[in-house]
Amino acid sequence: MAVAVDIVVLTITDGRLQVALVERGIAPFEGAPALPGGFVLQEESVIGAARRELVEETGLDLGATHLEQLATFGDPGRDPRGRVISVAHLALAASLGGLTPGSDAAGARWCPVQDVPALAFDHDEILRAGIERARAKLEYTTIATRFCGPQFTMTELRQVYEAAWGVEVDARNFSRKVLGSRGFVVECGTRSGGRGRPAALYRAGTAGGLHPPIMREG
Repeated sequence: MAVAVDIVVLTITDGRLQVALVERGIAPFEGAPALPGGFVLQEESVIGAARRELVEETGLDLGATHLEQLATFGDPGRDPRGRVISVAHLALAASLGGLTPGSDAAGARWCPVQDVPALAFDHDEILRAGIERARAKLEYTTIATRFCGPQFTMTELRQVYEAAWGVEVDARNFSRKVLGSRGFVVECGTRSGGRGRPAALYRAGTAGGLHPPIMREG
């Protein structure tokens, strides 16, 4: 029995929720799209393996970016090479730029989650779980700020929710809920947008949870 890691890396670019995909350069599923990942080495931790595989296959060094265990996938037939248990991880980050393939990945790219083709192994199932975890965490945690830069406007924060949930969010109600949740954001200046009143700038606060939550149904 072998242990592997697979990583769902989500970011928001051009107003769309996107996931990092690689093109497998080796069998099985050579040439097929997949999530980045690989086997855990004897001397490393599971999360250490996730960080290493991301660097090797996509060039992404997430550093302090949010990375958490998502779930364990262990169907006996999930890998034609034999019995492989995968510990899937979820990473959420602000726009990270281009990807650089390496190791056993022949290619790497960002793909809007609505346009993801069929993936190798059981990665379709892993991706669905990762997207749903991210969408749910937006409701009851302050994780949305991880998709933003160090400073952001209320509009930019709202667009995170709209991109992740695929729905339009009422601007006035959203602002009221964000500012009413202690520790979610901290105002830190203004940004001039040319004409009109400068937009208030915010940074992430110290709170981890939202009280009350911001629910998808509004």
